[in-house]
Amino acid sequence: MRRTRGPILGDVEGTGTPRQVQLAGIGVAAEAVAGLIATIVLLTGSSTADLPIGSVIGEAALFVLGAAAIGFVGWGLVTGRRWARTPAIVIQLLLLPVVYSLIGPSRELLLGIATGIVVAGIFLLLLSEQARTWSMDLPQD
Repeated sequence: MRRTRGPILGDVEGTGTPRQVQLAGIGVAAEAVAGLIATIVLLTGSSTADLPIGSVIGEAALFVLGAAAIGFVGWGLVTGRRWARTPAIVIQLLLLPVVYSLIGPSRELLLGIATGIVVAGIFLLLLSEQARTWSMDLPQD
């Protein structure tokens, strides 16, 4: 049976992309936007630092590429592309050390806890039973 995609944040008569996957996709896309904001902060803050401009531009380019890739994965989840679930799970796992670093060594407790809640929430949405059965194209109850 061929499934049809429902509208964003909806599921039409039990077919299409589950709401959990679409919400996770929005969260992953928001992480991409946060990466772009971090790039802007890096570029604006580098004018006061004594760093070679080539290093700063190289790091900013890497951030932009990473944000583009993460945004593409978020788009894939929101639009119901099954391939996007696994990269999104890996991204959440790779963000766990960032959460630890914010809470521990950086002593940015509020930012670390907020980031941890977002990362854990997206991770759990992607591991839900509905997301798992959808990703394997199994019949959903």
